[in-house]
This record gives sequence, C-alpha cells and structure tokens, in this order.
Amino acid sequence: MAAVKYSAQYINEGGSINLTGGIAGARPGAGWSVAASICGAMDAFTRAMAVELAPIRVNQVSPGVVRTNLWNSMSETDREGLFTNVGNALPLKRIGEADDIAQTFIYMMKQHFATGQVITVDGGAVLV
Repeated sequence: MAAVKYSAQYINEGGSINLTGGIAGARPGAGWSVAASICGAMDAFTRAMAVELAPIRVNQVSPGVVRTNLWNSMSETDREGLFTNVGNALPLKRIGEADDIAQTFIYMMKQHFATGQVITVDGGAVLV
C-alpha cells in the first residue's frame, strides 16, 4: 500500500493508478473471511488514495472468478470442475477470461473523469 502512495510522484500527468481487488468483500463465501476482509479493505483503500493523491486518479477493478494461473495449484480436473460449476451459476453462464478484465483496466486508464471507483467485472456473481 505504501508503494501506491510513494510511487504517485512518478505517474505521468493525466495518468492513473489502477488496483485489483475482488468480489469476495461484496459476496463472501464460507471459509473466505480473510479474502473478504482484504477485498473490503482494498475498496476503502482505493477511495482513500483517490482523495489523498488527487488529482491523480485511483480506481480499482474487482473481478470474479477468472481463468488465470491463480487456480493452477488445483488439479486440472478440479479446476475445470470449479470453472464449470461457477460459470453455470452465473447469469452470463461463463467465468471470466483475462481479456475481460484487461478491457476494464484499459477503460479505467482512458476514463479521465473517474476516481475512487470500483468496477466489478464478475459475470453477475454479486447478483446471484
């Protein structure tokens, strides 16, 4: 967190700081108390840094389950089962891909009138 505060001086004019959170704070599951706490703290940290570092923009992208290396500690069978089960439970009927999240970061970098915002990209997970 100190890295965000102290690196702000190196941000180009018009640039922004874009953080990654997660939906566990908005929709915690059993056994996810630590992750939920961290995600909730990241939301608050994003807003606090937006105020403290203004006029530098500070925003956050909060993804749901995304097909990335984060899940590589699981066996391939378990991982694919998780992706299928979670995807089928979502309104969009699929889990996220890295490109889905990357597009949101690009949007936040180009959006010059947003700061302190958390954009959730989760296929509708917080709705169900």
